[in-house]
Amino acid sequence: MNHFNKPSAMTQTRTLQRLFSAILALVVLCAAPGVHAADGGQKKKLVIDTTAAGVEVKEELAQVPVLVRLHSGNFTFAEAKPDGSDLHFFAADGKTPLPSQVENFEATDELANVWLLLPKVAAAGKTPLVMTWGGDKAGAAPAGGKVQDPAAVFTFHFAASDVLKDSTANAIPATSGTAKSVAAGPIGGAVALDGGDGIALASSPSLKLAASAGFTFSAWVKPTDVSAAAAGLLALPASGNGLRIGLVAGKLEVAMGTASVISSLPLKPAVWQHVAVVANAGKVTLYVDGIETGAGNLALSDVAGDALIGRGFGGELDEVALVAASRPAAYVTLQALGQAADSPLISADEEGGDSGEVSYFAILIGSVTLDGWIVIGLLTVMAVVSVYVMVSKAVMLRTVGRANDAFLAAFKVKPRALLTPGHADIASLTQDPSSQRSSVYRLYAIGLDEVMQRFTPLDEAGQPRRLSSAGLQAIRTSLDAAMMRENQRFNSGIVLLTIAISGGPFLGLLGTVVGVMITFAAIAAAGEVNVNSIAPGIAAALVATVAGLAVAIPALFGYNWLASQIKNLSGNTAVFVDEFVAKLAEMYAD
Repeated sequence: MNHFNKPSAMTQTRTLQRLFSAILALVVLCAAPGVHAADGGQKKKLVIDTTAAGVEVKEELAQVPVLVRLHSGNFTFAEAKPDGSDLHFFAADGKTPLPSQVENFEATDELANVWLLLPKVAAAGKTPLVMTWGGDKAGAAPAGGKVQDPAAVFTFHFAASDVLKDSTANAIPATSGTAKSVAAGPIGGAVALDGGDGIALASSPSLKLAASAGFTFSAWVKPTDVSAAAAGLLALPASGNGLRIGLVAGKLEVAMGTASVISSLPLKPAVWQHVAVVANAGKVTLYVDGIETGAGNLALSDVAGDALIGRGFGGELDEVALVAASRPAAYVTLQALGQAADSPLISADEEGGDSGEVSYFAILIGSVTLDGWIVIGLLTVMAVVSVYVMVSKAVMLRTVGRANDAFLAAFKVKPRALLTPGHADIASLTQDPSSQRSSVYRLYAIGLDEVMQRFTPLDEAGQPRRLSSAGLQAIRTSLDAAMMRENQRFNSGIVLLTIAISGGPFLGLLGTVVGVMITFAAIAAAGEVNVNSIAPGIAAALVATVAGLAVAIPALFGYNWLASQIKNLSGNTAVFVDEFVAKLAEMYAD
């Protein structure tokens, strides 16, 4: 069933001034026309949930009747009138009334079923509304005809108070000599049939269907025996080859003239199931419990006259309805699943928001104190800085790694040419834009410049190019210094990640400790212990620790990955320096 929490108890003691104010407000409200959610009494916010968590509907619907089930678990019957006539429903603004009809209100048994007509039901969304009861302006519920589908031909709730009453404004007369009232139907009362003539509907101007508009028929059925050759649910007109809807060997069937369409699956015996038939543009679709079980082409024709419900049907019926228009599959789904005993369609919104569920996140955020926000703000800055460092470093290291690979590949192919100052390949390599992004190339350029400084005097003197041991050592020293600077460039900003890793959890812990201290100080000042006041404060204090961990954990993973990439690049650089010096010695050593 739809589960709501009980409203809080009203304050038992009031001052004389408050009592006088309440009486004055009552006089003013009684003088004001109309009824709205602020007229006093009890109030509860409800939500029609058509998301996957409720009854999933993927198409927006308009003017849809829905069922609200009340019981001792979600409603205090002692606070309402014995007949439920003070129940009122409003749109989310608390002022726009929604048509409602109480099918049954059993204060002793604490069970009730109320029908609403919603102007719109959102697709895969949540539609909020307000329910009030026990108010000073509570009057009779609106007329039943306003709660039905606008195109309804008839709707039989089979309520115990008037079993054969058509609840629509058409009020089509119905008679039956064998139908018996059943108190425990799927929705309040139901009717039991013995396989005889069923329920006869007298001819009425409103009892007609137009082929161009199509129709929608629905009912809750509980067949005693599904092996019967034929059991009628609706015949319009009562005789002849007009529209006939029924069960054939337990399978739902719709026929017009000599053509028919039958369901692929039989119904279950002695179990309440929702059946529906939708006809539109020469096609009919059959549904069982909101699921399509058959479809086919069927030429429709205009039908009118008297009608029969349940002729030859043995079992129980409830909520038999005929609409003179075709309705979408979402409409049938909402009927079948929304009227089920344990339907999640309607839920309570005790927090007064737009959802029917308690938002624990909203409770935590709303309970965070100023000191907690200061800590969370600092952690947010750390998180932003950490993300920036990780992303920028990852992009830089990836770019440098690719450029290094390209340069080392070229150096491996032509080492002697690239170690000969003035060679054409050196000029070509220098003009390559990717070389400028390579850390190894920068070392190579520094080393080559050192070589050129030593070769220039020799070239001017006409002497052969040679490098002494001291010259090679000087070149290595320059390359080692350049390699150190490259490593510093790789590691720049990494210290910010280490600060986030080590400082984030401690900063979060500081916020938690201060928050807990403030919570217990507030308890001491109040002089009483109330778990409802303690829990949000402590839970909110822990948000700071969670925020600290949320900063540290990604930074830890990012730091380890970046460290491994930097180690690989540094290793490649060191290997190149050794190779560069070794090849110079091979080519130019004395």
